[in-house]
Amino acid sequence: MSVQSLKLPVSNGHTLHIELAGNPEGIPVLFLHGGPGAGINGNYQWPFNLSQYRVIAFDQRGCGQSQPFGDLQHNTTQDLINDIEEIRKHLKIDNWMVFGGSWGATLALCYAIHYSECVLSLILRGVFLARKTDFDWFLQANSGAARVYPDAYQHFISQVGDASSSDEITLAFYDLFTNSDETISKKALSAWFNWEGAISKLIPDQKDACEHASNQQVKSLALLENHYLKHHCFIEENYILENAARIAHIPTYIVHGRYDMVCSVSAAYELHHQLPKSELHIIDDAGHSASEQNIRNKLINIMTQLESMN
Repeated sequence: MSVQSLKLPVSNGHTLHIELAGNPEGIPVLFLHGGPGAGINGNYQWPFNLSQYRVIAFDQRGCGQSQPFGDLQHNTTQDLINDIEEIRKHLKIDNWMVFGGSWGATLALCYAIHYSECVLSLILRGVFLARKTDFDWFLQANSGAARVYPDAYQHFISQVGDASSSDEITLAFYDLFTNSDETISKKALSAWFNWEGAISKLIPDQKDACEHASNQQVKSLALLENHYLKHHCFIEENYILENAARIAHIPTYIVHGRYDMVCSVSAAYELHHQLPKSELHIIDDAGHSASEQNIRNKLINIMTQLESMN
């Protein structure tokens, strides 16, 4: 089936790139990419039976084919939530499923908290709850991923001197990213991108993640991810769990790799216990990446199950 693309102007000079795939009369499902800043990159259709689903995907502000590229102004979680509503209204969709992985799961949860009446179900992979403990797990020395991948972590952190806390590391990298010397900024952007790539799979790739990505992808993911972490994802500490009651009625399907080094499995476990209508599927032979086979299989199985229920 062909993919239809469109541009939607939203607030403060941003224009979103949106793609529509599948059956125009099918079950609407919104796909939210990760990062922030990863973009959809054409790789979002595989979990869905396109004869039964109407899949809506978009590049979030500042990345992919949305414009202006790399713009951090008016680029907050609330802006993205508002953008999602603009898309829903523009497409005249009453309610939809929301499917998101990693940061996409964070955004899906935040959107559902604001607009629960519009959400049929949540499908979440690699849950990130945007709390200090989650930032520390990803970035901080002697915490989480750094203790399992000390070699990759040392390579990642070598450019930022004495920075040790997650906040200090984020600020130090921001200074490097925005350095007027392109050689310095590019090296830092690559280091951030490669760190996430190094810890994303149970069996790491042998090559740096940058070798499989364009310069644009490296820049948008590193820059926007840093921007959001620098601002604690623009939400209050423990916001999602403290507002879980607002989405307790929504059927929620959580898939998380047991050895996820980007987002600790404990976050998925805590979320599951706050949502009485949730299912938690811990994948014992997987890390964080949606490309790992049994994560893919479980997500496809869930979407097939939901297809028969709607």
